[in-house]
Amino acid sequence: MHFSRVIHILGLLLVFTALAMLLPLPFSYFYGDGDHNAFLISAAVTFLVGYAAYRLAPFDRDLQPREGFAVVTFGWIALSLFGALPFVLSGAIPSFTDAFFETMSGFTTTGASILTDIEALPHGVLFWRSLTHWIGGMGIIVLSLAILPFLGVGGMQLFSAESPGPVVDKLTPRITQTAKILWGVYVLLSVLEAALLMLGGMDLFESLCHTFGTMATGGFSTRNASVGAYSPFIQYVIIFFMILAGTSFALHYRCLRGDWRAFLRSREFLFYLSIIGVTFGVIGAYTIRHYWGDPELAFRATLFQVVSILTTTGYGTADYEQWSWTCQFVLFTLMFVGGCAGSTGGGMKVYRVHLLLKAVFVEITRLIHPRAVVPVRLGGNPVPREVVANVLGFFVLFMLVFFVGVLVMAQLGLDMATSFGAVAASLGNIGPGLGGVGPTDNYHAIPAVGKWFLTLLMLMGRLEIYTVIVLFAPGTWKR
Repeated sequence: MHFSRVIHILGLLLVFTALAMLLPLPFSYFYGDGDHNAFLISAAVTFLVGYAAYRLAPFDRDLQPREGFAVVTFGWIALSLFGALPFVLSGAIPSFTDAFFETMSGFTTTGASILTDIEALPHGVLFWRSLTHWIGGMGIIVLSLAILPFLGVGGMQLFSAESPGPVVDKLTPRITQTAKILWGVYVLLSVLEAALLMLGGMDLFESLCHTFGTMATGGFSTRNASVGAYSPFIQYVIIFFMILAGTSFALHYRCLRGDWRAFLRSREFLFYLSIIGVTFGVIGAYTIRHYWGDPELAFRATLFQVVSILTTTGYGTADYEQWSWTCQFVLFTLMFVGGCAGSTGGGMKVYRVHLLLKAVFVEITRLIHPRAVVPVRLGGNPVPREVVANVLGFFVLFMLVFFVGVLVMAQLGLDMATSFGAVAASLGNIGPGLGGVGPTDNYHAIPAVGKWFLTLLMLMGRLEIYTVIVLFAPGTWKR
């Protein structure tokens, strides 16, 4: 492990973060909330620390895989530590524990919040809170690769360590060009959604904040009632873009290039839509009775919550804890699935779930026909055994971390529903869970130790566990 390489890149990431802290200033000055000094001081401190690390630590342009894991993991921690400064200095969140929790929740696009009155916060702070979603959605490492060509040397290690999903889809031979394409599609869809939200009646501030939360599948809103405070048109727009955000951005790029049939060829995308359809039907059978007399509201509330939970966005328009236990169980199950590989969604990813189900059916076939050679196939193509083994290993590790997390939270005095909900929502980067952290509650009452533990789960969920776990292996630090 060559620490100088790690520190050098961490310095650059902090410089980017400092520049991003200046973006809320126009809204701070326009609304006159008086939080501009907090951003100026935070940006100055972050820039000075980042620039010093960049200049003092040499970089020999030879990044190893283990250093890539360290850069990504420590980079997200550093971003959250310094990104918490505006919350603390503005007085919006005086406790650093709470500020770090809110910031890590933002950058990892979890959307879990400790705030009890969101609408009382200054506009600049609210904008920064949502901006952390947008930066973390596609990933600041990927943004760095797109802007800084020299990071292309060893960039594949950084890209693979940060990009969500079991497979990395290189759209071009050069990883820096791939990063530019992904961010380009991300920006294009964000601009389109913001325009439609403004057409629906939102002002520029609200449209940008909710676009950041939608495209990053984050879920921070500027209203206490979340998206439920807005019109049906706005809710349908957000539903549509949540579905897009939970889809592989490589498919969006191919569609923009004219190959719209790429969606039809993607078995993962079709399985993703089928999950939405089936769960919508199961839950809709109840909500049509719950919202008796208003079938449109039942349709909209059900579709919104299914898409919001599956894509791990976490926006809310209804209190699903008032629905039947069957509905809550289905939504809880969706928390583990998440979006497609290559999307901004969290969870285990649709690709892995689809592959696991395929592997189960193949094993059943092998039991019936012991001599048959039956490979696991996706889209008609055989999947290598090492890929199947990797997915099975990830599933076991994901569930192990989940159950350990539940035990830890239960030991802190939380009831089982809250423990299960908080851990599933943090590890899956969803935000709202069950019990005391349900859609109408928040994480304010969680003990301080529990908040720090949940931030670790958020980080592990966003970086897909292995990137963080590998740093605990002694071999990572040895020559």
